[in-house]
Amino acid sequence: MISARHWISGLSISLMTALVSITGDPTPASAVSLVNSLTIPGDSVDLVSPGANSANVNRLAGFISDLYYDRYNNVYYGLPDRGPGGGVISYNTRVQKFSLDVDPNNGAISNFQLLDTILFTKNGENFNGLNPRLLNGNASVLGLSFDPEGFAVAPNGNFYVSDEYGPSVYEFSPNGTFIRAFNSPSNIIARQSDNTLNYVDGRPTITTGRQDNRGFEGLTLSPDGKKLYAILQDPLVNEGSPDGRRSNNVRIVEFDTATGNSTAQYIYQLESLAEINDRIPGTANDFGANSQGRNIGVSAIIALNDDEFLILERDNRGVGVEDPAGVNPVASKRVYKISLSGATDVSGISLAGSNDLPAGVVPVSKSNSPFIDVAELLKVAGLVVPEKFEGVTIGPKLNDGSYAVILGTDNDYSVTQTGSGTQFDVCTDGTQIPIDGTCPPGTSLIPTYLYAFKASSEELAGFVPPTKVPEPTMGLGLLLFGWSAFWLKRQS
Repeated sequence: MISARHWISGLSISLMTALVSITGDPTPASAVSLVNSLTIPGDSVDLVSPGANSANVNRLAGFISDLYYDRYNNVYYGLPDRGPGGGVISYNTRVQKFSLDVDPNNGAISNFQLLDTILFTKNGENFNGLNPRLLNGNASVLGLSFDPEGFAVAPNGNFYVSDEYGPSVYEFSPNGTFIRAFNSPSNIIARQSDNTLNYVDGRPTITTGRQDNRGFEGLTLSPDGKKLYAILQDPLVNEGSPDGRRSNNVRIVEFDTATGNSTAQYIYQLESLAEINDRIPGTANDFGANSQGRNIGVSAIIALNDDEFLILERDNRGVGVEDPAGVNPVASKRVYKISLSGATDVSGISLAGSNDLPAGVVPVSKSNSPFIDVAELLKVAGLVVPEKFEGVTIGPKLNDGSYAVILGTDNDYSVTQTGSGTQFDVCTDGTQIPIDGTCPPGTSLIPTYLYAFKASSEELAGFVPPTKVPEPTMGLGLLLFGWSAFWLKRQS
């Protein structure tokens, strides 16, 4: 049926700040303006194991697989993924808590301060970025294998975190202790043809469910805290012709936070490969047909209100461990605004065997023009375009009623991700060296970037900040104390 719908310490890192001045009218593709950027050096460390400096122990740069602004406490959370090496190096998964100064007049960011590094644990054991075969000796046992990609804070301060391996959604306490797992719908879980679970391998070993390394890439919470929305990075492996690599239909999964159950699924459509290739000069560097649902994908989702969301969509090109010099032409780093209003719940509908939607299925509506054309604004400003824009959050409200919108990149810890064998650090000139080695003179590890954009109140009309559980007031305490004193007096 189709229906609608550890410990805390302060750390200041030496940063390079790029101030951006753009004169004239905004580009036609976006009315949001680029303000400035921060560069976080690739050899920066977090707050685990003081005195150490090792990629799989405490390397910081690589900490933005998602980005969240807690406006009630004026702090930010940067979520690292499974760690360096793409799931083949042991790494205790974590979230980084930090502060930024945001200029109330223009939205410029400065003064990055790392406040806390919070490890994810269950029954006293650390969640780990190793893939299930390496961590548990069995590709069908998820266990404590964890590839965090999406992050949100509940009204009571707990953390919601989405994972690519499962794909899963977990709830943690503010100190990183596991509370519960949500119930992922069966159609998105990767299985072999004999129905055996397989959290590691890709096609053709898996025949249904999410593609390998293409699980829940983004996570957001409705403003009232009642619904969670997790979005896959790309189409399911079996939903397309001949498979999901040629489809642009990506599933958004809605969860009820009270029950932990999935309540709906919707289709978000990636920008067509033809439109993306049209932005690449000539044809020699065009994406192939099987790149539609693999090399183009979603990186983040953020709720504006109960119906509208921002979606961060990107290609897999730009400055990163695969292309340190940024040689390959970048076509797409964009933020789109979408609405669920009128979209079809496709929970019980298969898209297998076709790249087109079945008759009567309505995807989420998507703005024709990007909310932010990130790559274009960076090119106009003469800045490098990183490969992995993976986090976006709506920051503080500015004096003129506009908002700071902050984006962050994931540099993969400046470590190769071949999926097997020995991994290496990657230097900015492309040199690969043993992990924790020394880059050649004049080079360094690939950095992570934070970017500040400014969006007018008109651009963000309808934005509803998330709710927060109110703390007990002194007035209520005094009232209770008064009643207690009165009652005791009556008893005496």
